[in-house]
Amino acid sequence: MAAERPRRDGHPGYLLHTYAYRETSLVAEIYVREVGRVAVIARGARRPRSALRGVLMAFQPLMLSWSGKSELKTLHKAEWQGGYAPLRGLSLICGFYLNELLLKLLPREDPHEELFEAYATALAQLPAAQDHAAVLRRFERVLLQELGYGLVFDREAVSGAPIVADARYRYVPDRGPVAAGESCEQSGVELAGKTLMDMAVDQYTDPRTVQQSKLLMRSLINHCLGNQTLHTRQLLRDLQQL
Repeated sequence: MAAERPRRDGHPGYLLHTYAYRETSLVAEIYVREVGRVAVIARGARRPRSALRGVLMAFQPLMLSWSGKSELKTLHKAEWQGGYAPLRGLSLICGFYLNELLLKLLPREDPHEELFEAYATALAQLPAAQDHAAVLRRFERVLLQELGYGLVFDREAVSGAPIVADARYRYVPDRGPVAAGESCEQSGVELAGKTLMDMAVDQYTDPRTVQQSKLLMRSLINHCLGNQTLHTRQLLRDLQQL
């Protein structure tokens, strides 16, 4: 008798990515609060009358059910939970950027409920966002913290002294901010103390903080990505927005 396949029913989640599988099916990467990132086969989802066809939408809250012991599970049910306004234009590209970060940095079946909530919050804010950069920086910060990269914004890494607003620092991956004038450290991103203080409280109104925080988070995420490339980042760079 075949071993019973564990089944999970009624879990809130989101669709991150799909690609065609055989003639009528899809492989989908879903992101679930209690489980993390999961790969599933949506059998028959490309058929015109499939119950899944019009439901598997990115950036919308779903209720998901699946089963399976292997790395690739079988999706049984997906229900739209109502919710966010559609993402358009720059907001849509930002949404794809968030999804690409999760796909490339989050291991499968590794739950991070705080990160899930940060993702849901970002999706809710993006449709009407006047400041897309602030939405992205807040999500990136939670992502890096959940991945184990403890971010330090309030004190100097070597001495432990509080950050001084008008001092200059270099933020070195895996260390934190180092006083620029007191170290021969050449790696990392140079930035003002005020930028670090603003980032500590998620404040992104100062134009210098906006620019320097973008460079810092890009550097830290690159450090985590290694040799992987973010395709959506190039789109954002081309728009010269973020």
